[in-house]
Amino acid sequence: MNTFRHKTLGKLFLLLFAVVIGMVSLVYTDHLVSKLKVEERKNVELWAQAVKLISISDSNQDVDFLSTIIDNNTNVPVILTDENENIISSLNFDKSKINDQKYLKKRFRKMKEKNEPIVIDLGNGHYNYIYYKDSIILTMLIYYPYIQLAIIILFILVSYLAFSTSRKADQNEVWVGMSKETAHQLGTPTSSLAGWIEILQHKYPGISITRELALDVQRLEKVTERFSRIGSRPSLASEDITTVISRTVTYLRSRSSSKVKFITDFDTEYEVLVPINATLFEWVIENVAKNAIDAMEGKGDIIFRIHENEKHAIIDITDTGKGIPKSAFKKIFNPGFTTKQKGWGVGLSLARRIIEEYHHGHIFVRHSEVGKGSTIRIVMKKN
Repeated sequence: MNTFRHKTLGKLFLLLFAVVIGMVSLVYTDHLVSKLKVEERKNVELWAQAVKLISISDSNQDVDFLSTIIDNNTNVPVILTDENENIISSLNFDKSKINDQKYLKKRFRKMKEKNEPIVIDLGNGHYNYIYYKDSIILTMLIYYPYIQLAIIILFILVSYLAFSTSRKADQNEVWVGMSKETAHQLGTPTSSLAGWIEILQHKYPGISITRELALDVQRLEKVTERFSRIGSRPSLASEDITTVISRTVTYLRSRSSSKVKFITDFDTEYEVLVPINATLFEWVIENVAKNAIDAMEGKGDIIFRIHENEKHAIIDITDTGKGIPKSAFKKIFNPGFTTKQKGWGVGLSLARRIIEEYHHGHIFVRHSEVGKGSTIRIVMKKN
């Protein structure tokens, strides 16, 4: 669980780092925008003053100088109107639409909503008004931090996905290597034990314990087979899951505490045929059941239910254990997640891999209540 928690904290730190960068960029850009807005308004006010002085100036030299001031405004779109809001002139708009009155009036309405106009007092009770909007540079600067934040998040997301894919590939390689080695190591002593038990049964046929030993050796052989299958695509065959689950429950019952009650709430005579690999499917049922026994601390009921519809077979495994908090419904199937002091947290992770990757089914927490128990649901495709 500590490993899983460290990974989760690492992801949260990565996300927090991106948010902090984005927020700093937003604050700094907002500061720049505020300063640039003030400067642009000052430029428009200067432009307005030049327009006013031109209208009252008698000197050609002054007019030339003031015209230069007006012409220097190449960034801020402006519209000059009279006191009745009739457009007199405009500057820094699309040149192809400069004579389009509908276009200018539309721009004018948006300008009225955006910024307060600058008033030009022409005297004798007459006024002109200059309306303006933010320059293209200022507009781009306003949206820049949001674009930057989106790029940062996209970069982190792509990096995370690439890292997760690479890590998953490495994990799969390790899993397969360990599984094959485990199967190899178990094979020789298991075969030897089977031979010795056969000798014991032949020499001492009256000893009942040899039968139980033989069953355990068979189980070891099955475990060896399971490990040998990891990493290769298993073959599926149409099997009656009521028979498979009944057989697994019988084995678990004989190897568990008498304080654990196994209840099969389904008709064992009714066939529910599903394409499965029986060896791996039994492993799933065992892992879920053993997880339930741990949750009940070795005392309680485990109920197995099977029902079906036209397309799916549904298996519910319910326990009377300590329950699972909602925040951990998905986490319990992650490799390394465990609430036990001992254990690697791979049982349910392996169960999900077998069901979802090999059988194209689905396994999830259907219901859980802390202190009362949980229900794990397995949904299998019938065809």
